[in-house]
Amino acid sequence: MADKVLIYSRFPKSMMARFAERFELLDTGGKPAREVFSAEELSGIRAMLTAGGSPLGAEAMDLFPKLGAIVCYGTGYDGVDLKAAASRNIAVAHSPGANAASVADIAMTLMLATTRRILVADQYVRSGDWAASKQSPMMRPQAGMPGRRIGIYGMGEIGRKIAARCAAFESEIGYFSRSKYDLPYQYFPTLEALADWCSVLMVAVRAGAETKHVVNADILKRLGADGYVVNISRGSVIDEKALVAALTDKTIAGAGLDVFEEEPHAPDALTALPNVVFAPHIGGHTLESHVAMQACVLANLTAFFEGKPLPYGVKSA
Repeated sequence: MADKVLIYSRFPKSMMARFAERFELLDTGGKPAREVFSAEELSGIRAMLTAGGSPLGAEAMDLFPKLGAIVCYGTGYDGVDLKAAASRNIAVAHSPGANAASVADIAMTLMLATTRRILVADQYVRSGDWAASKQSPMMRPQAGMPGRRIGIYGMGEIGRKIAARCAAFESEIGYFSRSKYDLPYQYFPTLEALADWCSVLMVAVRAGAETKHVVNADILKRLGADGYVVNISRGSVIDEKALVAALTDKTIAGAGLDVFEEEPHAPDALTALPNVVFAPHIGGHTLESHVAMQACVLANLTAFFEGKPLPYGVKSA
């Protein structure tokens, strides 16, 4: 009999196909588990698969008395209450670095699209204004990448890949992280110092209570009128109200966002602005990334059911 795994979050069925070959899946479709399955069916659940950003606290864990493993699809695990899991002897695992390359790629895409005003340029051509030789202040020359100061907040796997890509564009690179690493980039002791120095702030830090709204009105003001912010981390890291204000009153020049505080809802106040480029949280959404993330999930679940340590376990809070 195949081991049972509860699919706690909503995932496309195509993404679960590899897991269905190895395990018996109880798919909630993103609905509360008790609305889909009986208490008896849930009582025997020992492992669950969840999206890292989905809220999963003590109350939810207590619905599954035999739960021993929470496996996150992707690198994030900010929705999981690690202290609650640890107190219940529930192991938590994720897929570290599996989607780092594709997330770094979308960071670069958003930065270039924003700083070079690609969406504005696209509309300039489509509207016929270019053919009609109509002048547009939005099409005035912009600063390029050589010599541009790129500040990276968070120097994990994704941050390092962003840095490597920026270096290939002949940009100067600085970073702020909890730790200073032996890297060929300038280290700044605070986020404030990094924001003062850079003209593009790349947000690649892991989300959590300590980083909620850390990119606030003060940080945005430090970027300056020619500054940009790009967020491929989690929407909670940036104070969205402060960001709207900064974009509206030209405190900063623009933003590129792949993540939002209340997904899948991007605030109307943001989407109405012309100096922002959006993506629907697709940073890690490439074929290669999904194959790699699924491999990590399979490795974690297989190890758990075999009584072995989870290879990609998260350290308890």
